[in-house]
Amino acid sequence: MTRPSAVDDPAAVFDAHRPRLFGLAYRLLGSATDAEEVVQEAFLRWYRADRAAIAVPAAWLGTVVTRLGLDVLAAARRRREVYPGPWLPEPVLTESGALGPLESAEQRESVSVGLLTLLEGLSPPERAVFVLHEAFGYRHRDIAEALEADEATCRQWLRRARQHLERGRPRFAVDRAQHRRIVERFLAATGEGDVEGLTRLLAQDVVSWADGGGAHAARHPVRGRERVVRYVGGLFARPEAEGVAVAVVEVNGEPAAVIRRGDAVLAVVALETDGDEITTVRLLVSPPKLAVLARQLTPR
Repeated sequence: MTRPSAVDDPAAVFDAHRPRLFGLAYRLLGSATDAEEVVQEAFLRWYRADRAAIAVPAAWLGTVVTRLGLDVLAAARRRREVYPGPWLPEPVLTESGALGPLESAEQRESVSVGLLTLLEGLSPPERAVFVLHEAFGYRHRDIAEALEADEATCRQWLRRARQHLERGRPRFAVDRAQHRRIVERFLAATGEGDVEGLTRLLAQDVVSWADGGGAHAARHPVRGRERVVRYVGGLFARPEAEGVAVAVVEVNGEPAAVIRRGDAVLAVVALETDGDEITTVRLLVSPPKLAVLARQLTPR
């Protein structure tokens, strides 16, 4: 079968690379909305470019998305510094391959809510180097070219990124089936008002983070088993929690709870676990951050 020509059918060539480009932009930004805009801008630049002079479209497009992503990330970081309450990445359904193949534990971790949250602590160049090298297997010389830096500097950025992330990453990968069982037990306990069951599920030093964009969510992390039990239990006991539909689906490579009323997505609950207990609860209830996931659940 003849492959489409970059000159004769630029849209077909770009569409063949679109999932990978979206996955790259999303890992750089932690925002599906911003990633979509970056990919669209990359398409416009691709369409206007002298495509006959581009030897390797994948490399050219990857460089464009990386540089655009860094520009967006610099502006986003300034906004996030004054964000009302904790900032968490936008959730994305991944069962259909929206962020590329997630066959290994390393691939799943690269898009997990936990790791994307940790990536917020890196400088933009450190984040870009880490994503390109660890998630996409770029060589150091290709990273240096994409970032317009020398290889030694890129290696230093990668070393700093790894050191920072190592302090916050889970020590052990958790089996997906076990992770799903824990999510289901959490939902059963909260849905039934089972305080003892919820208490047994939570680690003593569990932390709950909520991103409501400034409304309908705690603006500071809730720390400790007893406080998290009261906080989470109270949320699920509210009158507005009546009549919602709850489903466990794959979000950012891991089982998570999606709470809906009709077609409206009200919340996503992502749990981090060591395989036995829940160590982190992340609640995403900001409507703008749930928009992309809502579209995924109700395709036209």
